[in-house]
Amino acid sequence: MPELPEVETVRRTLEPAIGARISSAWCSGLGLHMGRKPPLRKLRALVGATITGLRRHGKYLLLDTDRPQSILAHLGMTGRLRIVPASEPRVPHTHVVIGLGARDLRYIDARRFGQFDVVERATESAHPALAELGPDPITDGLDPEALHALARTKRTTVKAFILDQGVIAGVGNIYASEALWRAQLRPTLRTHKLTAKTTKALIAAIQEVLRRAIENNGTSLRDFVDADGSAGSNWEYLWVYDRLDKPCPRCKTSIRRAVHQGRATYYCPTCQAA
Repeated sequence: MPELPEVETVRRTLEPAIGARISSAWCSGLGLHMGRKPPLRKLRALVGATITGLRRHGKYLLLDTDRPQSILAHLGMTGRLRIVPASEPRVPHTHVVIGLGARDLRYIDARRFGQFDVVERATESAHPALAELGPDPITDGLDPEALHALARTKRTTVKAFILDQGVIAGVGNIYASEALWRAQLRPTLRTHKLTAKTTKALIAAIQEVLRRAIENNGTSLRDFVDADGSAGSNWEYLWVYDRLDKPCPRCKTSIRRAVHQGRATYYCPTCQAA
């Protein structure tokens, strides 16, 4: 599933769409996340509007227009947002096409776990997709005292804690493993055992691995490409994720893999003993 760095990479590569006028809207008619169909009527109501900006919160994209509405998009597990010539044939699993004159903004999603909607900017924070999200660690930053206080009320693992989108928006399985390795914290450590010091170290690690991945245009392990169709190169720079039995970059111990709450976790048993 695309995480914050991949979605940020898509946002940046969609910037050529800023200033474009929406000329048409088309949907396949098939449902996406939870069977919900993209709102074709609302999208068609934006024909004639101009795209004025692109924002991101966690894993969600917002395409602002010169009207009071924005287009909300989530890539789900296999979703792609591409800018292509309007004359290019539509590939299988294309579910939304926003015409931009000679170009199209197309949403392709084989597994159909993504989301597409139109939101009113004055009340967008109340939208079900956004209302329960925690702060974005890059655009909003993270408050060490607030995060530590929240952690002390929980009885879950630190990995599950940072994967909770209501706690921190945008961190997924890849970067959770990377951040915990960087902070030298055991994935199964219980959150109420985090100290003020280790919480600060965790925040610094989360922000570092996310920024590092953004600089490398995201991690492409299977499906992810940016709006130009290019794969990210961050997979070459991963410290522990998907590196089973390879030497830890810090201490040379073999990286191990475990399954916690149904998710693969990669870690160093020596470095991450805390």
